[in-house]
Amino acid sequence: MFDELSDKLSQAFAKLRGKGVLTEADVKDGLREVRRVLLEADVSFALTREFMERVEKEAVGIAALKTVRPEQQLVKVVHDELTRMLGERREGLRQSTVPPTVVLMVGLQGSGKTTTTAKLALRMQKEQRKARLIAADVYRPAAIDQLETLGTQLGVPVFARRDTRDVVQIVRDGLAQARAERDRIVFIDTAGRLQIDADMMDELRRVKEVAKPDEILLVADGMTGQDAVRIAQGFDEALGLTGVVLTKMDGDARGGAALSIYGTTKKPIKYVGTGEKPDALEEFHPERMASRILQMGDVLTLVEKAQQSFDAEAAKKLEKKVRKEGMDLDDFLAALKQIEKLGPLEGILKLLPGVNTKALKQAKMDPKRMKHAEAIVLSMTPAERKKPDLVNGSRRLRIAKGSGRSVAEVNRLLEQFREMQKMMKKFAGMPGMGGMGGKGLPFGRFGR
Repeated sequence: MFDELSDKLSQAFAKLRGKGVLTEADVKDGLREVRRVLLEADVSFALTREFMERVEKEAVGIAALKTVRPEQQLVKVVHDELTRMLGERREGLRQSTVPPTVVLMVGLQGSGKTTTTAKLALRMQKEQRKARLIAADVYRPAAIDQLETLGTQLGVPVFARRDTRDVVQIVRDGLAQARAERDRIVFIDTAGRLQIDADMMDELRRVKEVAKPDEILLVADGMTGQDAVRIAQGFDEALGLTGVVLTKMDGDARGGAALSIYGTTKKPIKYVGTGEKPDALEEFHPERMASRILQMGDVLTLVEKAQQSFDAEAAKKLEKKVRKEGMDLDDFLAALKQIEKLGPLEGILKLLPGVNTKALKQAKMDPKRMKHAEAIVLSMTPAERKKPDLVNGSRRLRIAKGSGRSVAEVNRLLEQFREMQKMMKKFAGMPGMGGMGGKGLPFGRFGR
């Protein structure tokens, strides 16, 4: 997400870091580069101009600063204005005072609306909000089947009718069932089109009138750039959007849609889709996203991911065992599995401050590295996992053959284990050590 934009902005600021003192000309040159990068990222010209005017106003006097390095101050100014451009603050889903909360999902065909609707419902279920899906797309072949399949996979009930094409009646009946079942939140998956047309909007207006939604969310393809902004404007004029979900942000999107939608429509981006997995949907925090774009890290999101993914009970057991008996390879494997739940390692590292996205790409991290490590550990006998010192040369050869990996990889994993073992001993005397398995893992080694 935003890799290309992030790399170019980082390069623009890197030119200023080597200078002890910034002149006014240096600041102007740096800002001119920022302007070029934003336009290349497909941010609208009008928004870029407004953005630069605000930054230049705030940047006055930066060259004369002595207490803080001037280029750091300039980065802060750009960060604050990026946050403002992205929406200033996080806006979550509205909740109705009388359940169920009704969310109307709209968008063009191919934007990922149905999948996103199911992902949102799953997210609400995890937050202990009983959800339901209403299949209101009666036009696209197999649309109802797709939603029902997703609902079954994710454990979310789906209301569907195949005996009528009256969308308004389907929605009315679906909401009646949701109230009878005491659902907390309902997502209505409406039909998409290849383009915004009058018939489509008229049907959506009638659905809106019946459903009286608390939220009307547009699902827009983040890779379409300024087209996504124009689509958002069209839907907003017709229906009055309350928010946007941007999909496919894990692809080669230049970021123009995310940077332009709020500035153009003043409708907040509430979530971003970052992959195909059911949980690949992130809350959108403007300030955190601005930090990511400027490679300042996003530790809060990393902590939240850990809290959602880690098994607290397993972490407590690991802590207790390590304190009492020390760490063995079974514990090491358990820690690896906890880390794996966070998602691709490259994505985790991008959330850490100062990590260069370009350098990460060049590192060529093997996404299967965790699986390889698991195969090596599972190819050992219980005695070897308990006492890794037993693993001599002949045993390493046997383990390598059993796991389908090389002896060098077996050696490297044992070295990583010893490093982690030392770190765990260091933390064993500290309170709240549970879950340190993730913190102590030598991430960089898995990128080799």
